[in-house]
This record gives sequence, structure tokens and C-alpha cells, in this order.
Amino acid sequence: MFVKAELLCVAALCCISSLACATPQIQSWQSAGGAKVLFVENHDIAMLDVAVSVPAGSSFDTAEKSGVAGMAHHLLDKGAAGLSEDDISRGMADVGAQFGGSFDQDRASVTLRTLSSAAERDQALNIMAQVLQQPAFPDAILTREKVRLISALKEAETKPESIADKAFQKAVYGAHPYALPVSGEVVSVEKISAQDLRGFYAAHYNASRAVVAIMGDVTRAQAEAIAEQLTAQLPVSGGRAALPAVTMQIPAIEQRITHPASQSHILIGAPGMSRSDPDYFPLYVGNYILGGGGFVSRLMNEVREKRGLAYSVYSYFMPLKQPGAFQIGLQTKKEQADEALKLVRNTLAEFIAQGPTEKELRAARQNLVGGFALRIDSNRKILDYLSVIGFYDLPLTYLDDFTARVERVTVAQIRDAFSRHIHPQAMATVIVGAPEAKAESAGGENK
Repeated sequence: MFVKAELLCVAALCCISSLACATPQIQSWQSAGGAKVLFVENHDIAMLDVAVSVPAGSSFDTAEKSGVAGMAHHLLDKGAAGLSEDDISRGMADVGAQFGGSFDQDRASVTLRTLSSAAERDQALNIMAQVLQQPAFPDAILTREKVRLISALKEAETKPESIADKAFQKAVYGAHPYALPVSGEVVSVEKISAQDLRGFYAAHYNASRAVVAIMGDVTRAQAEAIAEQLTAQLPVSGGRAALPAVTMQIPAIEQRITHPASQSHILIGAPGMSRSDPDYFPLYVGNYILGGGGFVSRLMNEVREKRGLAYSVYSYFMPLKQPGAFQIGLQTKKEQADEALKLVRNTLAEFIAQGPTEKELRAARQNLVGGFALRIDSNRKILDYLSVIGFYDLPLTYLDDFTARVERVTVAQIRDAFSRHIHPQAMATVIVGAPEAKAESAGGENK
């Protein structure tokens, strides 16, 4: 989305904080316009990191105009308040600031990293404020970016991993907005107008729904002023449009999609958990054992180490406002696809039925707790956590409680949580570059 500039101070690139060994002390308040603000003050290095997030992700699109949310986010820094995209890029580069952003189903975020000295900080924040609150969405830039995006979407339609992901999301979510492609479809992107972008911005980029995360070398008073500067002129609109509930129980679906790729790309999954799920930690720790822990995971041991059926196999939960997907993924030779798929299904079913061993759980707890310091060893990582905590309404003590909650997870809790959330006989399976379907193959629809 945004052009990145080199920071003037090379030593500041790492942004290593003394907070690496202790959880940060989070301050929180509400801006005059209703934005939620989370702030960690740290003067160890002369840097400031800021992020502003709003509930304006792809799930707020419509099927007819999918891609509007992503394009609105992408064009924020392509012209604002009389500044051209070159003016914005040069203005950030002149003070060594980095402008960035992220976008997913739930949220659109804009981030800034700048030196905290007054001149550099003020210029960078002024530009960020203009981009956030006065985007122009120029017609000529929109036309150019639509051409670029359509070209990228057409290319993605030829790639097995993109085909698999799109089919998987549709199989898991059906008509729910989480099934909408994050970047849109070719036919819908072609229809996007500047008026669509302005309408979406006015409806979703609101101060009362914004979360401002601030981390670094400023005082509380300065942080309060920054939050007001970045949100005071955001649009004002009505109540928040709630997403429909995700259907948790899905039918068993198997899609076999032909593709000339030398390997089969396999995805298996179903709706999993939300960010606020009370089973979050048992599912999180359990998944580390099942397929999230790399070479120490059970799936990797069974599929790769013992049988050599795949170079890599993984599982993960994607927690969102509504339950995000639980997904298992692997690539394997076409002639081995059915064998690998059967093994993955059996491994998952056994894990759900029996849970992990006590030895596996001890190792997982040790690795997760031992590696926790690396999760908060830089200003950028802490900023990301502040955004997540604020956006998903997690307790301010989330980081303080993390290791204790991991350590309290038991085998029984993991088995119970997985048995209620994941049903091996009711999951979506997508195989791109598939071998011919076998008569005994599980699942439903074959394509």
C-alpha cells in the first residue's frame, strides 16, 4: 500500500526495547471523538510508532462490489488534502519516516514509524493526519490502480495456492462476508468508482470505531494530542453494522480442482474460533502441538518425518471478530495426495479424540512460555499487540496474563475444546492439482 523510506538513524531500525524482559505498562483512554487509545511510554530510543485501525476490512464489502474496502485502504496515501502521492512519499522520506498499513477481513490499519524529535515527528504526523482524514481518491489514480489490481487478480487465478485459498474460503464460509476475496474479483473491481470509495470511507472510517495505538518516545500528554490530531476530523456516521453470525457446523465438502502443477495443494478446515473465544488458550496451545509448532508438531512428525509425504504441513487458527478459519495445509506429489490426505485426517481425528500427551503438552508450554519475550522485544511488536488488544476488546492485562494462561492449560481442556470446535467429519477439503477422485474418497462434492 505505502511507500517505505529508509530511516535516518540506522541504529533505530531494530527498535529494541528494554521492555523485552517485562510486559509493557499499557495506558488507555478514549479520545474526544470516541476513539479507543492504547499507549506505552518508552524513552529508551528516540522513536515513535503509531497505528490507527478501523473496522473496514473486506467483510464490509458486498459481493457486487468486492474490492472496494481494499481499494479504499490502498488509495489513502495516493492523494490527500491537496497533496499528491509524490508529495506524501517525499514528505515522509525527507524525515526518514516509514508509512505502512495492513488490511484483512476485519480491519484496515495505517501505521507510522518516525524519529521522535519534534521537527521530524510533527511533519510525519501531519502527513498521516491528512492521509487518514482527507483522502482524495483521485480518479486518475483509481484507474491506474484498478489496472494493476486486475492484472494481479488474473495472474492469481492461474496459481494453485491462490485457487485453493479462494475455494477454501468459499467452502468454509458460504454466503458469509468472510468468504469475500480480500482483494475483490476482476468483474467487481472493474466496477469500482471513486464515489464508491468515498462512500465506503464515510461509512467506515469513523473516530468512534477507531483504535489508536501509540508506542515510544512521547509523554502521555503528547500521546493524547497525537490521538486527537489523527482522529478529530474522521467522518461521523451512524451505528456500527454488525457482521452476521458464522455458521459453525458446515457440511463435509471435498473439491478436487484440476491444475497442471506438479504437486497437489491441499487445504482442510472449518470455522474455528473468534478472538474473544473462552477456549482461546486451550485451542492455541493444542494447535501448537498439532501443527503450529513446526518440526515439533504432530502433523509434521507423522506426515514428513515418518513418511516423507510432504516437505511441510501446518495447522493454525485465524481468530477474528467472528470465528475465523481453522486450517490445515500441505503440498505433496499428486500420486501421494490421497495417502497424505488420509493420514492428515486420521492424525487430526486421533488428536481430537485423545488430545495431546502430557509430554507433548509440557514441551509446548515450555516453548511458548520460553519464547514469549521474543513476542514483545521491539516497539513494532508491542504496537501490533496494542492494536489487537484495542480492536478486539481484549483486557489490558492480556500480555501480563499470557504466560500464566498458557501454563494453566491441561490435556483435558485441549481435548474438550477441540472436540467442541473441530469436527473431522464436517470439514471442507480443497485439493488443487488433484489426482482423480477415488471411489472411497471421503467428502461430498468433486469437481
